Amino acid sequence: MGKQSRSERNGIQLDDVSKAIVEELQQDGRKSYAAIGKVVGLSEAAVRQRVQRLIDSGVMQVVAVTDPLELGFARQAMIGIKATGELEPIADKLAAMEEVDYVVIAAGSFDLLAEVVCESDEHLLEVLSKQIRTIENVVATETFMYLKLRKQTYSWGVR
Repeated sequence: MGKQSRSERNGIQLDDVSKAIVEELQQDGRKSYAAIGKVVGLSEAAVRQRVQRLIDSGVMQVVAVTDPLELGFARQAMIGIKATGELEPIADKLAAMEEVDYVVIAAGSFDLLAEVVCESDEHLLEVLSKQIRTIENVVATETFMYLKLRKQTYSWGVR
């Protein structure tokens, strides 16, 4: 038996119609259910129901993508974290932090990567010193400061 995808483990099968709905919303998250229905061959109500199932299962979320600099968050950075022991509890603690918007367990030089969005350099220092570096089993961090956002996209399609 093959490896299950996360969507299958969450109890949802992504058929071609659901994948088409996801692609339509990746192009325009504000597209109406009726317009999506015309493209994928479903009624407005059926599209609404499928979108809700996709959201409820965690397969997707519909959000407004923003540039943090434009919203008053002057400092954005990726933090590479080296750790010992189990990584999942560390990832969970990072994910619970308000300033952290992205956490992955990684292979390579760092065990985890966490993207942070802060109001200032002082705020970033506080997040690093008083929150991230105080997590049990965090051994070292390296900060990669963002100077300019050149590309941010979520339209890679589905397979």
